[in-house]
Amino acid sequence: MPTPTKGPRLGGGPAHERLILANLATSLFEHDQITTTAAKAKRLRPLAERLVTFAKRGDLHARRRVLTVVRDKGVVHRLFTEIAPDMAERQGGYTRITKIGNRKGDNAPMAVIELVREPLSPKKATVAEAEAATKRSAKAKGNNAAAKAPAAKKAAAPISADTTETEVPVADEAESEAVVAQDSDNAADDTSNATA
Repeated sequence: MPTPTKGPRLGGGPAHERLILANLATSLFEHDQITTTAAKAKRLRPLAERLVTFAKRGDLHARRRVLTVVRDKGVVHRLFTEIAPDMAERQGGYTRITKIGNRKGDNAPMAVIELVREPLSPKKATVAEAEAATKRSAKAKGNNAAAKAPAAKKAAAPISADTTETEVPVADEAESEAVVAQDSDNAADDTSNATA
């Protein structure tokens, strides 16, 4: 008999182990959290995560694949309609294992495995949104700088050596374009007055 890859087998044989894990997964999706031994919780986690991934896909084939493990149609319906939408923006880590004290009777290490139903941290979402906005603004500045370069060369020649306006930072690019246009108009008026 081949040696199991992930530690000793739960139950008496491979079929018994599959049944134990299927029953644990059914209970997990029905109650959102269960208390079991740490070994069973660790063995249940990959199965539960894979079933949630199928539920996120949401098509008929995925539903049939989940029904091969979880035999209760009501629990499968709950998994696809209630649990999967909560996990939509989460990229993994759908379950959480928390170790608790040992069991009183046989001193077995116990753990609580639960579904992570709360939404992602708003701080992470805000950071991702801010990074996206920074990238968009950097791209826009790169495009505007390329368009402004020829206009800046034309306006630079007649402007006098007054640098007080260039030292003040301008917050908006539209305002900076207006300032450049106003400076070029003033310089044109100065040169026309000097020639007259």
